[in-house]
Amino acid sequence: MQDDAQSPSWRPPSLDALLRSASGADLVAIFGRQASAACLRDAIQAARTAGGSDDAALLGDAALRLAKRRALSIKPVFNLTGAVLHTNLGRAPLADTAISAMQQASGFVNLEYDLAKGRRGERDSHITEWLTTLTGAEAGLVVNNNAAAVMAVLNTLSRGKEAIISRGELVEIGGAFRMPEVMVRAGVKLREVGATNRTHLKDYEDAITDKTAMIVRVRPSNYAITGFTSSVPEKELAALAKANDVIFYDELGAGALVDFRQWGLPYERTVQEALSDGADIVSFSGDKLLGGPQAGMIVGRADLIKRVAKNPLKRALRLDKATLAALAATLQLYDDPDSVAEQLPSIRLLARKVDDIRQTANRMADALRPLVAQWAVQVEGCASQIGSGALPVDMLPSAAVTMTVPEAIMRGRGRRLDRLAAAFRALPQPVIGRIAEDRFWLDCRCLEDEAGFIAQLGELQVP
Repeated sequence: MQDDAQSPSWRPPSLDALLRSASGADLVAIFGRQASAACLRDAIQAARTAGGSDDAALLGDAALRLAKRRALSIKPVFNLTGAVLHTNLGRAPLADTAISAMQQASGFVNLEYDLAKGRRGERDSHITEWLTTLTGAEAGLVVNNNAAAVMAVLNTLSRGKEAIISRGELVEIGGAFRMPEVMVRAGVKLREVGATNRTHLKDYEDAITDKTAMIVRVRPSNYAITGFTSSVPEKELAALAKANDVIFYDELGAGALVDFRQWGLPYERTVQEALSDGADIVSFSGDKLLGGPQAGMIVGRADLIKRVAKNPLKRALRLDKATLAALAATLQLYDDPDSVAEQLPSIRLLARKVDDIRQTANRMADALRPLVAQWAVQVEGCASQIGSGALPVDMLPSAAVTMTVPEAIMRGRGRRLDRLAAAFRALPQPVIGRIAEDRFWLDCRCLEDEAGFIAQLGELQVP
């Protein structure tokens, strides 16, 4: 016999009665009356469709709905993809000092206030001295990302005139943003020279006219052209630009301020080298190899920086107080280059030794085997990527825990792997791995919180 609470004639309790109950009052105290009432209505409607429910179940359903409603959509994840500076996962993890600086900047701060003079100041002043000190540039400023920096530089210094660029540097970055389209949007007339794989100094020389405003060098951030190739050294481009009274703009992208070879990592041209090679203006990212928050830095000749600063785009592209504080704290770490690899998580993870990573992978495999008994779990060597287009063809030796469907189960292997990956993503702190070669891979290069990873494995719902 069906319970009255589940009968087709079920009549739900009044909303007011539920809200006045002890559990309802708790919900109101935590989430507010309006949100609690809305979720209770949804719970009642769901129960009506299902045939009925009791008060406790209705309040429990509403509590779950409220918790989901208030849960932040941006949450910490374990990045075990093998890409350290993963664009989709937030690129560079911030240093503790940067996080502390953001918290300190949460209230009233002297963002645009000169404390010494007691009057309005300039928000970039918190950054510019560090930029000039660390890079050797005459001046610098900051906008909200490097794409914005490119737009601001081109729109200010080349609008209505021509900018010369090699065809091999007409790149497309993530999200289908293409350099030619950015240049057109900036009001610049694009002048392509050379071929995709080979561009010579004479190509640039022949393209310079009285309509030329600048020569642009764009770093191919997410690909490499190999084989029969040729490009013009930056020093030669700088000399050519100077001889013809045009600007040489070096768009670096990755933003290295130190020589990464000291940690056994691949060579990446630094901002200081770009300036010493003669670039008039250089732009680079804050959240790639620099290891800070999303930002775009522009450094170079003081007269050019001053012009960019006066462009109305600068205000539209400016940074907020919290990001400025985090960026300043990140740049300060480079004042002590001997400890920067320890203080900056991005460099620390990139420089991590493979033996250390393998030890972590072994411990993780031991923790996982009892929970995924139907899967073949092993530790395998693999190659990590730097990520976000930084050094795109250079791989770093690493180690991963892999899970493979047993050979006896061939049917639906792909679906099983998809469900396993989804189960890891459903953990309280989602675990993001990758599927390749009929295996689910958890690259352990970026796994530093082993205790946190293991603590939540009891909630893993293995398919």
